[in-house]
Amino acid sequence: MSAAKGDLSIASLAGPLLAAHPVAGPGLVLDFSGWVVRVRANTDALLDELRFYYKDFLAAPGAAERGGSAPDCEIVALEGPAPDPAALGLALTDKEREPGKALKEAYADLADGRAVHKLKTGMLFLFGDGLNLAYGPCLANPNQVVNFINNRFIEYALDLGCLLFHASGVTRGAPGAGRGLAFAGFAGMGKSTLALHVMDQGPETVFVSNDRLMVRREVATAQGGPGGPGFSDGALTMYGVAKMPRINPGTVLANPSLAPVMDAADRARFSALPPDELWSLEHKYDGFIDQCFGPGRFRLVAPMTALVLLNWRRGGGAFAMNRVDIAARPDLMPAFMKETGLFYDTRHAPSETDPSAGAYLALLDGCPVYELTGGIDFHAAADACLDLLA
Repeated sequence: MSAAKGDLSIASLAGPLLAAHPVAGPGLVLDFSGWVVRVRANTDALLDELRFYYKDFLAAPGAAERGGSAPDCEIVALEGPAPDPAALGLALTDKEREPGKALKEAYADLADGRAVHKLKTGMLFLFGDGLNLAYGPCLANPNQVVNFINNRFIEYALDLGCLLFHASGVTRGAPGAGRGLAFAGFAGMGKSTLALHVMDQGPETVFVSNDRLMVRREVATAQGGPGGPGFSDGALTMYGVAKMPRINPGTVLANPSLAPVMDAADRARFSALPPDELWSLEHKYDGFIDQCFGPGRFRLVAPMTALVLLNWRRGGGAFAMNRVDIAARPDLMPAFMKETGLFYDTRHAPSETDPSAGAYLALLDGCPVYELTGGIDFHAAADACLDLLA
């Protein structure tokens, strides 16, 4: 069990860091489908980078002070040297990984929250009881700051009673109406690639999330959750994450809409590679949705009317999509079940931290589930999925 020296707390750790690296100005205000977060920093360079990344989610002027209230969440990102957790008095516990995989994170649970230390980059994250702080070489690791911001929204959605899915998502129709698909699959199956193919072939489709979805059965209220009123009582709602897809060269070359992310030199170099080598590359691009598909095609809250599970393989024969009884297919459950991870503060969780398969099955009761089998065919699968969205 993690521990700390003396009366160490998240607040006592953050105090000296904030004093040594003061922030100034109003910072950056983001609107995640009605959930407003303000990000402040001690360097304009970091705010500028975050402003570019989140350009689809910049809040309207005054959003942080609507009705005289504060933002729903305050986050501070401090650029500084990588801290030494031991010097701060933190006794950390390594986060266990699968055998053969390198350790990535260590953590300490304190009375008022949790500290997480990224072992490779040295970044330190403190969160709990309204305090959210990222400290360390932020400018060298802006993706970790982005993930920290997004994890605050994930925590918010989980506290609403959502379950976490390892899935991407798209929707079609007006907010609170229409239809939406979640895509999940085992490692390397291409759930994000399929979502982007659906976006390419369906001009009215809207992106919801790349790699994480939070799903709950809606309860009709005046506000209707972060998506606003209009979500049907008893229907499933999926909440996405404002994370741009990380796409490999093969995905870019196979989808005309993604052309803006790759320059001419890379296009020539990657086009010359054999298909097997191309699809196994670790090289990644940020696929900015507005750059590739135009403005207004990224929405974080949508109905979820079906779950599509990718269980195909290259050279697997004829492509097929069939509806399955997920309760009779426990082999498919790991494709979408996801642990909440270290960045979820479990102290205020509405239920068990990582629900059982039974909880997922209960949530999906009545939701159509489809399995993609045979050979990988993104175009045929996108056509089939567009039929489900019609």
